[in-house]
Amino acid sequence: MRTALARLAVLVTTALLVVSGLTVPAHASPPPVDLRVASYNIRYGAGEDGVFDLDRISAAIAELDADVIGLQEVDVHWGTRSNNLDVAQEIADRLGMYVGFAPIYDMEPANPGEPRRQFGVAVLSRYRIMEFTNHEIHRLSTQDPNPTPKPAPGFAEAEILVQGARVHVYSTHLDYRGDPTVRELQVADTVAILAAHDPSTTHILTGDLNATDPAPELQPLWGPLTNVIGFNDEPTYPAAVPRSRIDHIAVSSRVTILGADVPDTLLAASAADHRPLVADLQVPRGRH
Repeated sequence: MRTALARLAVLVTTALLVVSGLTVPAHASPPPVDLRVASYNIRYGAGEDGVFDLDRISAAIAELDADVIGLQEVDVHWGTRSNNLDVAQEIADRLGMYVGFAPIYDMEPANPGEPRRQFGVAVLSRYRIMEFTNHEIHRLSTQDPNPTPKPAPGFAEAEILVQGARVHVYSTHLDYRGDPTVRELQVADTVAILAAHDPSTTHILTGDLNATDPAPELQPLWGPLTNVIGFNDEPTYPAAVPRSRIDHIAVSSRVTILGADVPDTLLAASAADHRPLVADLQVPRGRH
């Protein structure tokens, strides 16, 4: 509906210019595209009550009416807590969306012949995902009894073509520990991945950064990216009575932020242990 109205507005404006004797310059840039983006740590589909409920988390995501959603804490055949389901694909099927999944952990199955056990992040999209990459960033594994920080997968990049706008959407989940050392490494990795693209690339970062906007370890991100927190600073965690804004959406310079919201519906408060964050954006058309 939003997209149809935007196209209609462009057609009406062009018609009025023609009727008035004016013309649209041949070199004029095409109008930007409206895009509604969300970030949501879904805790594999278990709510504040600890109950795994795919219908509930799918309904909570549908309620956002977002075009693209970055998900964190996603199970794919991980175990009994999520009924050994591919939670990423199950949600995508319920919502009629495309999905890309980036495992952080990729483990042997519990029994021979079963699918591998995976846990990670994902990107859901109403638009076809043209390319999908699972980048490595530094991690301190929760599956290793004697972990040390080292590069590991689980930083998702989905390249999506949205009505002529080529957009790179990322979903990430940074280290949860009080010591910021690993997050510092992860932020440095993230900045390097963004910088490897052409400067005109449209970047949208979504994720649970496990730190608030002013945290020193996050500051390198706020050079190449702008946090939507300037439009809404409401907390997202814990879901029932949020006290901390650790979930973020941030965009590159060519993206216009129209607004942001932390939904306060019953579903948003009960479907997971975080509340979702939503941002309304305009992204430029063009090669990148």
